Amino acid sequence: MPKINLPTSPLWFTVGVAISQCKQQGVCWPSASRRTTGLRRAGAPPTHTALNKSSSLTPLGNRLSDVDSAKIHEDYDCMLNQTNIGHNNNKFYIIQLIEQNGKYSCWNRWGRVGEVGQSKLNAFPSLEAAKKDFEKKFRDKTKNSWGDRENFVAHDGKYTLIEVQHADDEEEQEVTVKVDSVDGVKLSKQRIRPCTLDKPTQELVSLIFSNDMFKDAMQTMNLDVKKMPLGKLSKQQIAKGFEALEAIETALQKQPPSQKQLEELSSRFYTIIPHNFGRARPPPISTQEVVQAKKDMLLVLADIELAQSMQAQKKKEEEEEEEMKVEEVPHPVDKDYGLLKCELALVDPSSEDYKLIVNYVEKTGCTYRKLQVLNIWKVNREGEGNRFKAHGHLENRRLLWHGTNVAVIAAILKSGLRIMPHSGGRVGKGLYFASENSKSAGYVGTTSNRVGIMFLNEVALGKEHHITQDDCSLRKPPDGYDSVVARGVTEPDPAQDKEIILDGKKVLVSQGKPVPMAKYKSSCFSQSEYLIYQESQCRIRYLIQLRF
Repeated sequence: MPKINLPTSPLWFTVGVAISQCKQQGVCWPSASRRTTGLRRAGAPPTHTALNKSSSLTPLGNRLSDVDSAKIHEDYDCMLNQTNIGHNNNKFYIIQLIEQNGKYSCWNRWGRVGEVGQSKLNAFPSLEAAKKDFEKKFRDKTKNSWGDRENFVAHDGKYTLIEVQHADDEEEQEVTVKVDSVDGVKLSKQRIRPCTLDKPTQELVSLIFSNDMFKDAMQTMNLDVKKMPLGKLSKQQIAKGFEALEAIETALQKQPPSQKQLEELSSRFYTIIPHNFGRARPPPISTQEVVQAKKDMLLVLADIELAQSMQAQKKKEEEEEEEMKVEEVPHPVDKDYGLLKCELALVDPSSEDYKLIVNYVEKTGCTYRKLQVLNIWKVNREGEGNRFKAHGHLENRRLLWHGTNVAVIAAILKSGLRIMPHSGGRVGKGLYFASENSKSAGYVGTTSNRVGIMFLNEVALGKEHHITQDDCSLRKPPDGYDSVVARGVTEPDPAQDKEIILDGKKVLVSQGKPVPMAKYKSSCFSQSEYLIYQESQCRIRYLIQLRF
């Protein structure tokens, strides 16, 4: 495999520009640059990782030499973050020990989250001197020992180590460059089969696995994608974020809560989960509503991590196919579709199903913003039908809405609607559904061009327990009941409900406009919310793509 080379002068560290020039010359640089946090398994062999490229770099000339030889020495590489609301601090610090042709340097970069910041390259006469400088800088910034970083302890006024996923120890860590030909001679290439999916389904699958979409979703939530790069999101770091939010919840229970303590705990959360607030002061997390919003954000982040791990598995399989010299491979979108373990069947716009759902949207949708139905798919998740049969004895069934962020659709199709450990709401910890499209539409996170996705689900409600006041303590229905319904002031006109048959069971579908419900005119809920507390009590039946 041919190598791209950089000059041996100190300017070799300007890898980002080199990559840009490589792309201009038709050379493909792999998108998944690998970097670690230095939290390698004890006893694992040293690895070399790609240079971190998020920095302001000096332009090179047209000649490039020895890119591969510039690498991180072993695991001397860390990403640090610090947020202090009181002092309006929200900053990062990156330390890397660079090795090239027997020469060693420490490359430090620092600045405010969301900005390029500054950088400094220090050359050393020996590896030991470079290690000493790296470890001293790490201790100065964190008050922790680099050698004991697996037992990292956060200290006030110091940076915190950010954990991002590292590549498997067995995996090739060197940067490789792929080209189509050498000296004009074509290299062998795998034949890619035509995509077997219809065009709307191709576009849907491409959307729900789109890195640009994931990045947009993270940026919309003020998350800093540079400090938590796609494909490197760490479950451990997300778990630490939840722990920080739980500490804030505990502080909020004190009456009155200490604003100073809330600022300190909020700073801790923003340090663990880097946010990009620009030059604005990071806002304290000072209400239970904001805490729940941040929990919901972390749940989205966890589902993005799940989708990325699915993609990583696909990449591993592709590498194995390449090694085995497989000549013909499925289309990439077909591979992504296969990862979902879910059948998606496009619904004909002239069919009764399509008309029923469009009417459901139009009659119960927002009065101030008309949604446009783009496409509808029937959904058949692997194993979900058999799981749902456990509730075959429950007769009261409805087709109900569930809205969510477009960034979590791949995870839902793969794993189903889940009651997450840190989920919650006005009716407790369960799965939330609505009979009015406008209610669930409020929870939809769209793409930059206002495309959102919603689900219609068959929900086995059985015997309903009705409430009209919030009860966030609920974890299951009261004894003798199968579901909880928070009755709203309005409800789609029951007289207009239509009955359909799904797998031999009668299922009601709202087809009328919302009307006032005299019995519940004093309810705290403006629109009804339907709750189940067992994931197996629902089955996803339709996926609806809409323009908001």
